[in-house]
Amino acid sequence: MEETWDGLPVARERPFACCVVVWRAAESGREFLVLHRAHFGPDFGGEWAWTPPSGARQPGEPPDWAAARELQEETGLELPLRGIDSVNPDVALYLAEAQPDAAIVLDPEHDAFRWLPLAAAAELCLPATVADGLRHAAATLA
Repeated sequence: MEETWDGLPVARERPFACCVVVWRAAESGREFLVLHRAHFGPDFGGEWAWTPPSGARQPGEPPDWAAARELQEETGLELPLRGIDSVNPDVALYLAEAQPDAAIVLDPEHDAFRWLPLAAAAELCLPATVADGLRHAAATLA
């Protein structure tokens, strides 16, 4: 991929993208943030419909900066990020803890968000590589 869906350039070297697995403590246990892409309407449930905050790394942009930028752009959150090993060499993977009352402010790319237990969040995330990254990140919290 040389440019994003909206025409922005993508870094030519790995990692091409960043994913931030955001979690919060809830009474029932950890919950994970997933966002719904608005491109195909609110009922779309196919591949890339639901993902953690994520996006392409721009040319010359360090992965840490790309992850922080994507998190802020897509959710309005500015949180400390912890880089972790990724299951996909094309995607830099990060963890971030949000406060239980964190306010999510969606960008125009997204039309919904959900805080869900790991199993439910992973079930929504397609293709499987997205769910695998989410599960891997959650396992590092244990």
